[in-house]
Amino acid sequence: MSRGLFITMEGPEGAGKTTILQKLGNFLGGLGYNILLTREPGGIPISEQIREVILNKENTEMDGRTEALLYAAARRQHMVEKVIPAMEEGRIVLCDRFIDSSLAYQGYARGLGMEEVYGINQFAIDGVMPDITFYFDIEPAEGLKRIQTNDNREVNRLDLEELNFHEKVRVGYLRTIDKWKERFIIIDASQEIEKVFADTKTKLLEKLDKCQ
Repeated sequence: MSRGLFITMEGPEGAGKTTILQKLGNFLGGLGYNILLTREPGGIPISEQIREVILNKENTEMDGRTEALLYAAARRQHMVEKVIPAMEEGRIVLCDRFIDSSLAYQGYARGLGMEEVYGINQFAIDGVMPDITFYFDIEPAEGLKRIQTNDNREVNRLDLEELNFHEKVRVGYLRTIDKWKERFIIIDASQEIEKVFADTKTKLLEKLDKCQ
């Protein structure tokens, strides 16, 4: 049995990546691919419990390093319990956020250092990196505006940060992309959701054709 693929979805708050992930999962499942949809932090009970601590709006005093370590801990358990077994079964794993989020949010925007946060996460993931990463790019102000008008989306602790923080997150993502250009696909997330999905679907099918 051949190893599956690990595909991650990244982007600032309000970029629409979660919606696209669901649409992509349905589309690929309809084509006969064996798909697993999951998210970070979360995806399994232990990591979901850590997620509740990280994103709880009452935990405003959380130290940046504590935050980074909690993300790494949730990531480790998620990898060994869910992601790696699925790939060993030959499945395509579609994951909402992964290590690049930590580099952008904690490494750059929190000022902890991208290399330092990368080191923490290398211990957690033991060298397992995504095969493909979609980055959904949108101006932070527009993304936050979307969140404010979406009654169905959870509002978490990171949403309470000032615009300046989210602008730094975007810079952090762009620096991460510059380091790993070969695995990133940039999608213009400022478009209508169906156009974003169409662009993502086209790019992914091109990649899957090359993998076969």
